[in-house]
Parts: sequence; C-alpha cells; structure tokens
Amino acid sequence: MEPCIRQFADKEQIKACKVKVMAYEPSFKELSAVLNLAGNEVRLKILYLLEEEKELCPCDLSDILGMSIPAVSQHLRKLKDGNVLENRKDGQTIYYSIKPNHMRILKPFFKHINQAVISE
Repeated sequence: MEPCIRQFADKEQIKACKVKVMAYEPSFKELSAVLNLAGNEVRLKILYLLEEEKELCPCDLSDILGMSIPAVSQHLRKLKDGNVLENRKDGQTIYYSIKPNHMRILKPFFKHINQAVISE
C-alpha cells in the first residue's frame, strides 16, 4: 500500500467532517454496539427471525435454529443486556422482540438478506 501524498488539504472539508463526526458520536456508538452484537451469526439469525415474526419465545427460536433452549437463552440475554431486545411475559412464556429504535438500524440489513434470497 502506498503512503498518502496529497497536493492540497481542504481544511474547510476536514473541519466540517470533524464537526459531523462529533455531532453524530452517540449514533455511531449506538450503531456500533448493535452491529457488534449482530456480528455473531446466531444472534443475527435471531434478530432476523424477530424482525420477520415481530416476536418469538426461546422455545420457538430453539426449534427453528435447532439449538438447545439454554444456548438460545444465552444469546437472547446478550441482546437484551445490549439493550437491543425487549420482552413481555404471557403466563410463563416470555416473548422477545426488537426495540423499535434498533429496528430502524437493522431493517436495511434484513432487506439485503431478503433480496439476496429472491435474486438466487
């Protein structure tokens, strides 16, 4: 890789970009945290399924993914601790769903996955 050699530094552009990056710092942190959690293939599948079905319980996810309930629960716990999921209880069953603010972040990725399947 060659070193960067530039003839002219656009100081106004650099200053404007610095301001933008600083202004959006909270959004970068939020997106980074969500993508970090979604970077695991199982958690990404869980998030995809929750986006498609709106909510599922650990038993449903266990059956769909062919994993034990404790293994699924571990991934759900990480997503919940990361503030990506919310849950509701119906009797003894706990249903998980993606928090609306994170749905906006994840939806474009799932759209990409769905389009990839259609084009195959």
